[in-house]
Amino acid sequence: MSEDKFLGKQVTYPQHYAPEMLVAVPRQLNREQYGLQENNLPFVGLDVWHAYELSFLTEKGLPVTGLLKLVYPSDNEFLVESKSLKLYLNSFNMERYGCNPKEGIKLVTNIIKKDLDRTLKTEVQVSFFDKLETNSPFDFTTYQVLEDEPIASEISFDHFNEAPELLKYASNKELKVGSHLLRSNCKITNQPDWGSAYIYLKGEQTPDKMSLLQYLVSIRNENHFHEEICEMIYTRLWNLFKPEELMVACIYTRRGGIDICPVRASQSSLLKLELTNPEVLSLKLLRQ
Repeated sequence: MSEDKFLGKQVTYPQHYAPEMLVAVPRQLNREQYGLQENNLPFVGLDVWHAYELSFLTEKGLPVTGLLKLVYPSDNEFLVESKSLKLYLNSFNMERYGCNPKEGIKLVTNIIKKDLDRTLKTEVQVSFFDKLETNSPFDFTTYQVLEDEPIASEISFDHFNEAPELLKYASNKELKVGSHLLRSNCKITNQPDWGSAYIYLKGEQTPDKMSLLQYLVSIRNENHFHEEICEMIYTRLWNLFKPEELMVACIYTRRGGIDICPVRASQSSLLKLELTNPEVLSLKLLRQ
């Protein structure tokens, strides 16, 4: 199926369960331009999705609503196209499952897992949340927000298409930084996508912090899916600085009732975040 089957088009919402709405997009469509080969990726990773509008009815017609968290690996062949997932999840709205909410949730999440496993040809972890955590954890509390530094308002930002040449070297051995200024555009509709990027890098050389902020701002007019932006940032940093350890997490604002949070890392131990834990609902950022 084409990645633009539904994007940018007026589509009638299905009134009944419709697994045929799901569209799988080959990851390699974007990876080729960065020299990434499926059998020799410089990262491991997970794609984390939060769907805020899942709802269905019990057998007695009682609506059940909640948040669906999906986590699946980035080394499989496909990602799921976001509008197709929205249409698919909305196809449950008027369907009836279970004699009570608990039973219905189990039935619906099992169906969703089976459909996504089949569509993406990988194992997708699926969790349903019907209430907020009392004390939601947050993985990036100790990360320095780059634009909060006083010097950030004194430097010039002149590049708004990806410019890796902006990245300069620094002598720090470890970097833990973030920025809420991430912006890119949907590759099909050109709609803006807003997000936050968190970067951990350890090695002999690290990026100068303000040059990294300039680089992240330069992504502002790029047209890619969220997962592709994360892999682009990771690949640039990996190739230029050759770090011992690297992790890039991009937490995007929800659009269409769904947010997408890809994470890429040089080793699996760096993926052990609450964000990537399917059983945990981590703290939301301002624009999620």
